[in-house]
Amino acid sequence: MLALLHTSPVHVPVFDALRDEDHPGLRLRHFVDATLLSTARRKGPRAVTGEVETLLHRAVAEGARAVLCTCSTIGAVAETAGAAATGPGVPVLRVDRPMAAAAVAAGPRVVVLAALESTLAPTAALVEDEARRAGRPVTVRGVLADAAWPRFEAGDSDGYVRRVAAAADRVVDADAIVLAQASMAPAERLTTTLVPVLSSPRPGLAAAARAVRSGRG
Repeated sequence: MLALLHTSPVHVPVFDALRDEDHPGLRLRHFVDATLLSTARRKGPRAVTGEVETLLHRAVAEGARAVLCTCSTIGAVAETAGAAATGPGVPVLRVDRPMAAAAVAAGPRVVVLAALESTLAPTAALVEDEARRAGRPVTVRGVLADAAWPRFEAGDSDGYVRRVAAAADRVVDADAIVLAQASMAPAERLTTTLVPVLSSPRPGLAAAARAVRSGRG
């Protein structure tokens, strides 16, 4: 069983649909806590370390063989907390790491596009970490689609992704555009830019499914 740690309920049907398309038979268990993101935005991601550890302990107790954190803002916290909360047998993955690796492979100029300012720094740090792992140079530039998030909070998903796509289409001088939040993924299909636009849910779930099926934990 794969546990998914979300900070919004909108991610549940998205990952269920991806599972049905790409990984039929994979059991998912969703843990949703919207307060994690709101607290991380106010106080910084480290402020939710204790809450994340508690959720990870619960996921393992309920039979998780791997955990996937779908929130980019607290992804690094989940990875770090995972070593203490789950031990080496149950890997804790962040959904955006495979996307970051693909961005680094695309070229040295990476734009991190986010609708939340709190997501920019963690995602940029992740891209830089993947560049170090790959031994590749990278220059990361953050772009904030600040008109998009109010649409998300209002429940206007169409307006949200249209604004994200428009912000991506305005990006120039880049080898890859990273959609920093999992909720931004539908915008990938709406962009017209020639710059590769990368989203996290599908490759992130694929990595987590491999972790479950590898027998670890």
